[in-house]
Amino acid sequence: MKIATFNINGIKARHQALLDWLKEAEPDVALLQEIKSVDEAFPRELFEELGYQVETHGQKSFNGVAILSKLPLEDVTRGLPGDDSDEQARWIEATVVGKVAVRLCGLYLPNGNPVEFDDTGAPLAGGKYAYKLAWMARMKARAEELLASEEPVVMAGDYNIIPQDEDAAKPEAWRGDALALPQSRAAFREILNLGFTEAFRARVQGPGHYSFWDYQAGAWQKNNGIRIDHLLLSPQAADLMRDVGIDKEIRGRDKPSDHVPVWIALDA
Repeated sequence: MKIATFNINGIKARHQALLDWLKEAEPDVALLQEIKSVDEAFPRELFEELGYQVETHGQKSFNGVAILSKLPLEDVTRGLPGDDSDEQARWIEATVVGKVAVRLCGLYLPNGNPVEFDDTGAPLAGGKYAYKLAWMARMKARAEELLASEEPVVMAGDYNIIPQDEDAAKPEAWRGDALALPQSRAAFREILNLGFTEAFRARVQGPGHYSFWDYQAGAWQKNNGIRIDHLLLSPQAADLMRDVGIDKEIRGRDKPSDHVPVWIALDA
């Protein structure tokens, strides 16, 4: 079972690039972020023609997540539990049924910038960074529930977290950014330390591996990238992992997303 995560940065602008990649890479499941579309406007027919079942959790102009699957999907839920007032479309779950049933969570974690602190040094209430950390606390709570099921679980998406300095070509440029602040990294580690495996780092070590290159200042041409798209596996899913990769070359194509797909292959 090949599962990929891909922040496409707008389905309207990127549907052809996405279709081309799907035809080449042939993932069984693709978890998409930043579809930037309401559910009704998502061009599902284009992907159904390739054999994918389409499930979306959309929002006008911003955010939005989706699951494309060639395998049966069951028990689809939308929205991260823990805050009924949160209207941002950033989380979708489903069970994909292959040889083994795997619970998938597709996520688009808040960016968190601009970072604002109050006079006590705490994230400013109501600010974007406070929202990011609160969202991660809710994600941790959901992750604990998923682990308790003792089923294979994959939480994949754009985490907007640079886990370590080696995950950025120029770590010094990100020191004060919400993606790399100590509080952000600590919140990410808290989720990992529940018992999850970060798929890419389980197989590939060292610097120079990125999943995002900004459109500005020739970042792609200079390989000035960061690694912020991750797949976290429960112990039961980690036992099934056979391969992992980043489809870096996609970034150099016509009208690309600023992210590229990251994928795993499970014996499932």
